[in-house]
Amino acid sequence: MNVRIGNGYDIHKLVSGRPLILGGVKIEHELGLLGHSDADALTHAIMDAMLGALSLGDIGHYFPPTDPQWKGADSIELLTQVNQLILDQGWHISNLDSVVVAERPKIKPHINAMRDRLSKALQLSPQQVGVKATTNEKMGPVGREEGIAAYAVTLLVKDPQS
Repeated sequence: MNVRIGNGYDIHKLVSGRPLILGGVKIEHELGLLGHSDADALTHAIMDAMLGALSLGDIGHYFPPTDPQWKGADSIELLTQVNQLILDQGWHISNLDSVVVAERPKIKPHINAMRDRLSKALQLSPQQVGVKATTNEKMGPVGREEGIAAYAVTLLVKDPQS
């Protein structure tokens, strides 16, 4: 069996006047993430893990922040495009695992909704999509609540007919 592993990371600054979206789920909070798209750090980390597994670069190559076409883009829509690219290359996701690092708000109550949203976008079962949450123990920019970070790893499997 041909397999590839990819990892991804993303961090976005927390600011007022923006919605907080993680894993395609809008979370009530007084601050949101700053970015050219919807700034969904979790979904961005997952896309980078998928692309990295096949040495296809990163999301900035496909959805550059300098391109007005991607301003305010829904990252779940971008994720479906990246998934199609992976499928077109003859690969599919076996599973993915991720972690969101944030002091506030509490992420745990939203994990099932994130898993459901991500698994639907990727045409996977929720059991193939791991989402966890932790804090940064009040250290660094995430610990000072200046931003939210996310890490992801994915295992891709080569389709037998490819």
